[in-house]
Amino acid sequence: MFDGHAIASRKVGYAKRISTHLAAALVTFCLLQIFIVAKMGGSLVLHLGIIVAIAGFAVAARGLERRWQMLESSDLSRNGLALRFRRDLLQLWAASLVGAMLWIPVAIIFRFLFG
Repeated sequence: MFDGHAIASRKVGYAKRISTHLAAALVTFCLLQIFIVAKMGGSLVLHLGIIVAIAGFAVAARGLERRWQMLESSDLSRNGLALRFRRDLLQLWAASLVGAMLWIPVAIIFRFLFG
């Protein structure tokens, strides 16, 4: 009885799995941005920039989520989907971590120009 449920729960579709990763990457992206800007002595302008960056990330995430909904309903093989999924995960997490780190040079330049 429980084994059948465990096997069925492991077969979660790629669209659901990418949604979970997108949510975690968005939270990580937000927290890193806030932490970095706060440590760099961020001003109101930098905090408004964080809002714009998060909105852009959310729009891109929604596009990726829609892409996976379409890919899952396509005729691609399981191996083809798995390869694309791993590639998209690598790109998602790299963009999430590196994108947040881009605030470091922006904050340094902002501090240099405006004190």
